[in-house]
Amino acid sequence: MRKALGKGLDALLSGGVNDSYETEGGNSSGVQKIPLDKIIPNRYQPRKTFNEESLQGLAESLKQHGLTQPIVVVYDPGMDKYELVVGERRFRASQLAGFTEIDCIIHSKLDDKQMCALALIENIQREDLNPIETALGYKSLMQKFMISQTELGEYCGKSKAAVSNSLRLLNLEPEIQEAIKNGDISEGHGRALLMVSDEKKREILFKKIISSKMSVRQAEEAAKNSMDETVKQKPQKTPDTLAFESSLQEALGTKVELKYGSKPSKGKLILHYNSLEELELISQRLKNKML
Repeated sequence: MRKALGKGLDALLSGGVNDSYETEGGNSSGVQKIPLDKIIPNRYQPRKTFNEESLQGLAESLKQHGLTQPIVVVYDPGMDKYELVVGERRFRASQLAGFTEIDCIIHSKLDDKQMCALALIENIQREDLNPIETALGYKSLMQKFMISQTELGEYCGKSKAAVSNSLRLLNLEPEIQEAIKNGDISEGHGRALLMVSDEKKREILFKKIISSKMSVRQAEEAAKNSMDETVKQKPQKTPDTLAFESSLQEALGTKVELKYGSKPSKGKLILHYNSLEELELISQRLKNKML
């Protein structure tokens, strides 16, 4: 895992970016001044919105005190441009402050995965992303590096539960995700809405949270009430069905659900997994049972 992410990510996680980077010529760089018009944004920047008031405040600070920490860029010889790796807020604030150049540490040896990882983790550690941007960033890293939630949590300084709860927000409808992005409702409201499995009921509760300005606690109570109503409407599983699920769960080491069909002889058997590693483990256990 660490080898896959590369020393650029390790350097950031072990105490921040230092000056052990190389210029486009391959020599050790220190800090160099680069014209702002030669720098382009990081294509993998997970944060899509920037607080203009906060940027303006940072710009005023830069005018008075200057830039205390250089940004990190990577040189693209084909474009003859420098792409941002770390420090987009400082870059944007420097533009607002009217600067024509900025202090940079230049790197020429970052691949796309490292660019993505560094941009995401810098923002996560600064807690500058909104919850949906964080979840999308987690998802992107997991897909690019084929890593588990546990491994990702270790690198980002988060628990597996925190990573899992974040990713679950992406199961919400686009309208609800947009409301979380904009701050109309909180991440806690989003988790409460996830308690409601029925999409229509979830939409009704979402609109009620907005119109009534519900607290997270109130939203959770409303979600529980909705769940109770749903449970009453569903046919209850027999003791034999519950025993069957339990025995399979014990044998496979994962959550098992037996869903009734329209006829007693038909239905669905659902096996849950939370990572590719868990899926592979379930597959091996099934193969062993068949041998």
